[in-house]
Amino acid sequence: MQRIEEFLTKIVGLGNTIFWDYILIYLLIGAGIYFTLRSNFVQLRLFPDMFRVLRDEADEMSGKRGTNSFQAFSISIASRVGTGNLTGVALAVAVGGPGAVFWMWVIAFIGMATAFIESTLAQVYKIPDKDGFRGGPAYYIEKALGQKWMAILFSLLIMISFGLIFNAVQANTISMAMEEAFDLDPVWTGIVLVILTSLIIFGGINRIAVVSGTLVPIMAIVYILVALYVVAINIGEVPGIFLTILTHAFGIEQVIGGSVGVAIMQGIKRGLFSNEAGMGSAPNAAATAGVNHPAKQGLVQSLAVFFDTIVICSCTAFSILLFEEYREVAEDGIQLTQAAFSAHIGAWASIYIAIVIFLLAFSSVIGNYYYGESNVDYLKSRGPWKTIYRLAVLGMVMFGSLASIDIVWSMADLFMALMAVVNLIAILLIGNVAFAVLKDYTRQRKQGVDPTFHISNVPGLKNVEWWGAQDKRKE
Repeated sequence: MQRIEEFLTKIVGLGNTIFWDYILIYLLIGAGIYFTLRSNFVQLRLFPDMFRVLRDEADEMSGKRGTNSFQAFSISIASRVGTGNLTGVALAVAVGGPGAVFWMWVIAFIGMATAFIESTLAQVYKIPDKDGFRGGPAYYIEKALGQKWMAILFSLLIMISFGLIFNAVQANTISMAMEEAFDLDPVWTGIVLVILTSLIIFGGINRIAVVSGTLVPIMAIVYILVALYVVAINIGEVPGIFLTILTHAFGIEQVIGGSVGVAIMQGIKRGLFSNEAGMGSAPNAAATAGVNHPAKQGLVQSLAVFFDTIVICSCTAFSILLFEEYREVAEDGIQLTQAAFSAHIGAWASIYIAIVIFLLAFSSVIGNYYYGESNVDYLKSRGPWKTIYRLAVLGMVMFGSLASIDIVWSMADLFMALMAVVNLIAILLIGNVAFAVLKDYTRQRKQGVDPTFHISNVPGLKNVEWWGAQDKRKE
């Protein structure tokens, strides 16, 4: 195990340079601002519509097919809500200070526009399959850009990143939480995770959707309620926490000391790992939805970013910052979050957090797996490849349970940056398609009708397999 970690550390060290960090920052912020302005602040203007669409059970024009809006939302949330919300926030605060929280908010706000664009594109260029639909960046890169090599590159990156590396991160967090709460040997945690994961991932997208739609809402609501209780019992200190976050994000002392740069870097990297806006992962879930207009899933996935970072990550951040001794805790990551909650509501909180992180992170494992599987189908839908990939996923779940926190997060940072760079370049080049689809959606909403998409509404739209087929059937 030690030799494997040493080998991976060398590999990660070769690629995980400050160059990729700055490329990621400039692209994320630049793309987010561009999409926000070009969409006329879609994340604010259509915020009420996001909730309305989430309740919408609209089916495709050919009849009931695919997952509904809430199930697609749950699959993406299953991947978003997990270690990034509890461990990632703790790491950001421990390394970047309170100011990192502000930059997580910033990247989430502009990321809502980015999430709208990439998920709308995924809906436009989705294709039907035996389970309903599949799609994502690989599909819109090939169909809209005509760059097959770039699509293959992205597929390989997301298969490695989500199915393998990010699942090692989720397993690592579960293992640490269980060891802290129950003194449980990581080996046993890994074995249990492998067994549970295998039961789900061999069941297909429908089982993944059902499990995600059950686990995520329940555990997220429970976690938010407890975190709000922590804030409520410390309500008098909340204004001071806001001030601390803002002063550390822009304070003169932090500028002189150079810690503002660290705060920005940590806030953006941990914010991206948490909400995944622009990374190209959530579009794989968005493409599965059976809606009658692509913009609907764009709005739903934009709401998922808000829910993930502005709501859940803030709950974790406030709980940690309201813990006066958070700087003195030797551990970071999930164990810092456990220590903070224990200080607020008692020793039982460590066990509570362990259970929450187990369920949330486990739901992330199966959500992450689906993103990888979707791209296995893109590359090679037949033969033993899917089974081989599933076994590799289970192997990385076991590895993550036993590995050190540093190696799994370093691997995640590197592949997250590579994947985001490829996807952001693609959606910047084809974003006009999403803007045209959004314009069509808002035009129909102003007319007081439930928006229904036809490719004729967007002149020049090509290589659109599903929506084009629906229009031909109507002719």
